[in-house]
Amino acid sequence: MTILIADDHGIVRRGLQQIVALRGWNVVEAARANDVLPALRREPFDVVVLDVSFPDRSGIDLLAPMRAEFPSLPVLMLSNHAERQYAVHSLRAGASGYIQKDAPPEELLAAIERVAAGRRYISEALGEQLAGELLRGSAPHERLSPRELEVFRLIAQGKTATEVGGALHISVKTVSTYRARILEKSGFRSNADIIAYAIRNGIV
Repeated sequence: MTILIADDHGIVRRGLQQIVALRGWNVVEAARANDVLPALRREPFDVVVLDVSFPDRSGIDLLAPMRAEFPSLPVLMLSNHAERQYAVHSLRAGASGYIQKDAPPEELLAAIERVAAGRRYISEALGEQLAGELLRGSAPHERLSPRELEVFRLIAQGKTATEVGGALHISVKTVSTYRARILEKSGFRSNADIIAYAIRNGIV
């Protein structure tokens, strides 16, 4: 197979390349989110291993245009974020699977093979969590869009509206709009509620 590995950290890309080499697969690297679609247009790939977070763009935001141009291409999301924060959003946006960066190499290889075969991949722990949440109903942060979740996490870290806007390259007015949506969807009344919830649930 030929794998596109998209991650903004060179050390991570090199480590992933060495793991993938255990199967003899070919690897092409992309260091920026905006390099992914041009790479896909240049040559065919069997699987994309895509980081969730890039400085220039969210990996989750890339899924819609990737699905539009390459609807059958399997995409395995790779993240150092806890699964409960981003996995559901990734899968809903069109990802074939989700794996964390601290997973063992054997799990990564198995995940790539699984999505390449047209199947979905989530860890056993995530599967158990999703089953439990189906019984309990969705958690407040899981009602948010990927962008709203990014704003939520930054607010939970105690960032001001100006700092959130700077981190996401959006205006303070846009931050305020996202904050209003977050409060409406989650039922929280203030930033203090967001921070307390995030601490209790290990989101920050």
